[in-house]
Amino acid sequence: MDAPLPHSDTHTRAGFVSLPDPRRIELLLDALKAAIAVPGEHRLFRAGKLPGLFAARAGLAAEAALQAVRDGLLETARTETKGKLVTEWVRATPRAVLFVTEHDSTRSILRELKDVLNATRAGVPAFLADTKAELAALSAAFEARATAMLTRLDDLAKRCEAALRRAETTGSAVTEPVARVVPWAIDALEYLDRRGTSGATGTCPLSELFHAVCLNSPDLTLPAFHDGIKRLHDVRAVRLMPAAEMDEPEYAVVVDGKLMYLVDR
Repeated sequence: MDAPLPHSDTHTRAGFVSLPDPRRIELLLDALKAAIAVPGEHRLFRAGKLPGLFAARAGLAAEAALQAVRDGLLETARTETKGKLVTEWVRATPRAVLFVTEHDSTRSILRELKDVLNATRAGVPAFLADTKAELAALSAAFEARATAMLTRLDDLAKRCEAALRRAETTGSAVTEPVARVVPWAIDALEYLDRRGTSGATGTCPLSELFHAVCLNSPDLTLPAFHDGIKRLHDVRAVRLMPAAEMDEPEYAVVVDGKLMYLVDR
C-alpha cells in the first residue's frame, strides 16, 4: 500500500465504550460481499480506474479496511511494490462469510424493503395519473355511447310518433271529418311527419308544404291551400307559426291577425 493503514476507532481507549459507525459497517459489508461474490484476489484499495474493495485510503473506507484485515475477515495474499507504491492484494476468509450473514441479513432485508417502499411511493403518482386518464377515457367513451344511444332512441321515438299520427290521420275517426273538408289533408300531414324523420332541420315553410301537396294534387290553387291549411290549424291537425324572415311571403296566411309562414304537427 502507499501508506500504512490508519488507526481505527475499534481500538477503544480505556474508560470508553466503542460504538461502531453504521456507515463504516456498511462499507465493510459491501467490500466483503464483493470479495465473497468473486473468489480470488482483490486489490484492497481502488487505484485510479483500477477496482478495489475500498474506495479510498482515508476516512471511513480506510478504517473499514483496517478492521477487515485486523479481524481476519480479509487476509493478505500478496503485495506489489512499484517504487514507493505498495499494493496489497487480499482475499475473503471464512470469517467474512460469517460476518456478512450475521450483520447483513436483517440490514439487507430492511434495505430491500426500503427500496421497494421508495419505488412504490415514487410510482404512486404515475399510477394515479394513469388510472385517472383511463377513467377519463372510459367516462368519455361511455358518455359518447350513451349520447349515441339516446340520439337513436329519440329518433325512434319521433318516427313512432309520426307513424302513430299517420295511422290516426288515415283512420276512420279522422279521415271522415278532415278529408271531407280538405281532400289533400292526409298528404300534407304525412309529408310533415316524413319530413320530421328524414333529418330535415327547421320548421317547414308553407311554400315547401304547398309544393309537396301539389305532387298528388296538381290542380290545387294557393287560395284553396290557404283555406285548407287554416282549417287544419283550427282542428289542431297542424300548427301555424310566424317567421322572422319569409323567403316567399306570398305563401304566408293570416290567422288571428298574425301572418303565419311556418307549419308543423
